[in-house]
Amino acid sequence: MRALRVLNVGPGVAIQDLGRAGYLAKGLTRGGAADVRAVHEGAALLRQAVDFAVLEMVGTGGSFEATDDIRIALTGATMTAAVDGSAVAWNASHILPKGSILTLGPTRDGTYGYLHVGGGFDTPSVLSARATHQSTGLGALVATGDSLDVGADRSGDVGLTLPRDSRFGGGVVRIVPSMQTDDFDAEIRMRFVDTTFRRDPRANRQGVRMDSDGDGFATPKALSIVSEVIVPGDIQITGDGTPFVLLAESQTTGGYPRIGTVLPCDLPRVVQAPAGAELRFEFVSLEDAAAIEARAQSEWCKLRSLAAPLVRDPAEMQDLLSYQLIGGVVSAVHSPLDEG
Repeated sequence: MRALRVLNVGPGVAIQDLGRAGYLAKGLTRGGAADVRAVHEGAALLRQAVDFAVLEMVGTGGSFEATDDIRIALTGATMTAAVDGSAVAWNASHILPKGSILTLGPTRDGTYGYLHVGGGFDTPSVLSARATHQSTGLGALVATGDSLDVGADRSGDVGLTLPRDSRFGGGVVRIVPSMQTDDFDAEIRMRFVDTTFRRDPRANRQGVRMDSDGDGFATPKALSIVSEVIVPGDIQITGDGTPFVLLAESQTTGGYPRIGTVLPCDLPRVVQAPAGAELRFEFVSLEDAAAIEARAQSEWCKLRSLAAPLVRDPAEMQDLLSYQLIGGVVSAVHSPLDEG
């Protein structure tokens, strides 16, 4: 079977997909890829379904050997990438020839990078998904020496690229009111949206801490809150007034007050913000949030139409002399009409 052999790998690398829906009542959050948009981008670049399993990498990737010709796409946080030592473009699709070695190094921006393969990774499905859910023990992190099977590939397109968006450097994150928003004084809520936060290095797939200068954002009603259902995107405020944005593997219930909830389409901006990146939160109404989310989902579905041919940089073409560079050239001084 076609596969990628793992020659070496960084920490936290795991197989992910869109996660498991329908298990919240049983204590299992959906999980899946931290940056859902990156999964859609890879599917668009490879012209395949969005529910195929991908490889999620945190901070750095590893080295992988192809046992057969395999189509790949690279999305999410930009990493140094090379095939047999020759650099390849990020946010693009390529062919990984049999026996070649793909090397993915440290991130240059963002936090989570993604490796997609034509046909998806064909790992065992558990509870209708292949996603690794580390906090509940479903699946395991990828390790050196593993062989990652690749499914049947129904397409052959490569050499496509997508425009880069702005989610990798922080920015404004839209939120809606949550169950306890009104428990916070108006002054606290106003100061919250006026504050520029910094993404704390202390983060994982369960949540990310937001740092800021000045006082915290506590509410005196925090001790009276009953533990209730929570979802990824909820912004919990801990006892010392520090905000935590919950991510893909958040717990299913909690008793910390929530000052707001990040829109799903904006959660990748929080996920991909590198340590120290500045983030600000902006409240929108539920009606506006529904419209914003609908537009974002429509845009994600149209990514395939935005994929364009990848133009190779001659400076990176090791086999430049093998290319026919003058076909179709017309003489400036000789007209073919003069030929009798």
